[in-house]
Amino acid sequence: MSSEIRLPHLTPAGDAHMIDVSTKDVTQRTASAEAIVALADTTAEALFGGTLPKGDALAAIRLAGIMGAKRTAELIPLCHPLPIDAIEVSVTRVEAGARIVADVTTTARTGVEMEAMTAASIAAITLYDMVKGIERGVEITSVRLLRKTGGRSGTWER
Repeated sequence: MSSEIRLPHLTPAGDAHMIDVSTKDVTQRTASAEAIVALADTTAEALFGGTLPKGDALAAIRLAGIMGAKRTAELIPLCHPLPIDAIEVSVTRVEAGARIVADVTTTARTGVEMEAMTAASIAAITLYDMVKGIERGVEITSVRLLRKTGGRSGTWER
């Protein structure tokens, strides 16, 4: 590892550790992430038209995203468990198929970027599960952070 670049989750010896955030200020922090899911037009029509055999897929997708955000610290080893103030997951139709956006808010010592990305990811995987019976070729084409606010580094936007 270069002496110029230090990853905060690694000790100088290269061992993984959880960052001590006890000296950071408690501030409101937000993060937004998206996942794009490529679907055939007929699959997108069934999803957004509410005619899938598994029922209300959009509700299941939103709930799965919310649950994913709430369980992030259990899934990603070095994430701090955070008190989540709000989670909103939306699913909209786009040319490629579906766009999932997860917005997460907390008032804490560290940010919620991982929670937003986990929410978008879990929602996208759930979308796949809801439509796999009619289309196996569904593809999650991207998961990415769109914006984060709060903390010492302030606002970052894609």
